[in-house]
Amino acid sequence: MTSRMMISARVSPIIGMALLAVTSCGSDSDTVEPDSAGGPDATSPAEPETSAGSGSEMPDLVIDPGDGGRYEADLDPADFVAGVDNPYFPLTPGMRWLYEGVEDDEIERVEVVVTTDRKEVLGISAVVVRDTVTVDDELVEDTYDWFAQDRDGNVWYLGEDSKEYEDGEVVSAAGSWEAGVDGAQAGIVMQADPTVGQAYRQEYYPGEAEDLAEVVRRGESASVPAGEFDDVLVIKEWNPLEPDVVEEKYYASGVGPILEVVVEGGDGRVELVETP
Repeated sequence: MTSRMMISARVSPIIGMALLAVTSCGSDSDTVEPDSAGGPDATSPAEPETSAGSGSEMPDLVIDPGDGGRYEADLDPADFVAGVDNPYFPLTPGMRWLYEGVEDDEIERVEVVVTTDRKEVLGISAVVVRDTVTVDDELVEDTYDWFAQDRDGNVWYLGEDSKEYEDGEVVSAAGSWEAGVDGAQAGIVMQADPTVGQAYRQEYYPGEAEDLAEVVRRGESASVPAGEFDDVLVIKEWNPLEPDVVEEKYYASGVGPILEVVVEGGDGRVELVETP
């Protein structure tokens, strides 16, 4: 897990947000690789109840974060569509978002861009999203994330290619994973119909990527530098690999992630400051 603020699932003091807008992302036929090379029981907070994603008929949406590592996400490419238009997590090629946070008295900025590239994972054509993290204007992380939406409207997280930088040099690719490779499995980053109390896995690569989530509130209002938002969904996220850190992420309908607050294990806050 790396410290960044993006649309992908990740738990650490300053991280993760996302995007906006609707529309199809193009054909599933010829995939284009981006320029970059392309677990255990939940422990904190208290175990949420097992839940079935969005009420979809797809049986693999039944996910138990307390499953002891027995999680299976057996996906069928025929169950997926080309675009990602979930109102809380829509992705349109060409859109750009900017987020800011403060960590250790340093300004962290994250730029998120939905690319026109596609990445084939498990036979599924995924949207490629790039986010770059800078601290005091120096690049510290460059990541490509892969997302796809099923026909019921659930957005699946299929993996990432992430690189950390120091003084302009790559120093780590920790946290990178791809569903179907080395035991890694996809997870749901946003449900089609989030219901308070539902819990689910967002990713599963034992020892590297094990983020968990629970829907905690709906219908909230929130204010960030980018504006005032209503109809806000709040999701709690945590990770057994970093058991002391718990976050809440705020998603505005039609916009995507707008705010992230560390509620346990720190005092980090990341806000949406610019949308297209």
